[in-house]
Amino acid sequence: MSKTEAELIQLRAENDALKALLAQHGIAVTQPSNSNIGDAALQPNVNELSPNAKVKLFRRLFRGRDDIYPVRWTSTTTGKSGYSPHCTNKWQPGICKLPTIKCSECSHSLYAPVTDNIIRQHLRGEITAGVYPLVVDNRCYFLAIDFDEADWREDARAVLQTCLDNDLPAALEISRSGEGAHLWLFFANATLARDVRRLGAALISATCARTRQLALKSYDRLFPNQDTMPKGGFGNLIALPLQKEPRDLGRSVFVDANLQQLPDQWAFLENIKPLAQSRIETALTKLVGDRHPLDIAYAEVPEENADAP
Repeated sequence: MSKTEAELIQLRAENDALKALLAQHGIAVTQPSNSNIGDAALQPNVNELSPNAKVKLFRRLFRGRDDIYPVRWTSTTTGKSGYSPHCTNKWQPGICKLPTIKCSECSHSLYAPVTDNIIRQHLRGEITAGVYPLVVDNRCYFLAIDFDEADWREDARAVLQTCLDNDLPAALEISRSGEGAHLWLFFANATLARDVRRLGAALISATCARTRQLALKSYDRLFPNQDTMPKGGFGNLIALPLQKEPRDLGRSVFVDANLQQLPDQWAFLENIKPLAQSRIETALTKLVGDRHPLDIAYAEVPEENADAP
């Protein structure tokens, strides 16, 4: 018998003796619904989301095109990595012409849709999925601002503070590499990408004005990266957060204003209230007043379906 088992037997004996002593004095003992002492520790917290609820919440917030999604790949020969739309015909003999013909130019493409199981695989670390933000009619459900370079910590915190000051539902995520950040802003309904990007420009402009900076040097680009869907393309992709491998390293997770990882990622996401479309103009006015948002030098992406997110 192990020491732990002996201690458990002793604990139960003392518990029984205490119950008997209380009974002798006419003191009632409330019985738990299950007499097994260890069962309570095995039950999930009543406030904890179920796995299915987590997937549903994740898909509601990080919603983009659901008829296609990109996955991350790494070459076993060169070590190069990138993202490509997941095609069920990929590498099929006689059908797939990679690497001679790109996926976006292939007439045999058969793209797989986003499903609950794809999100589960991403969260479990079985795949690394991304999302194409632009949906039908040039609309989107979120804005993401990308920060990298040396000053990304200060700049990301500054824009987050601008969001907090203006009651905007923002979430700050440390990137997969740990050397940058994404600031996410969520919308209750599919919103014109043009308006979403105007709001992103206004956030950066207001932050520069508040911090007396001429520019945020670490600012890289906005997602979506276009106002309209490029002909024959999907728009630029962004990697989805909370994938298990980087998450275990403290990356691809959401942090507070001090860049400290939030203790309960799912409770944080559950409490986000996406911005109603009717509030966008009010938010713009509050951020920049009657002024036009400062011109923002959007990063140029040579190809909308480039491998790099």
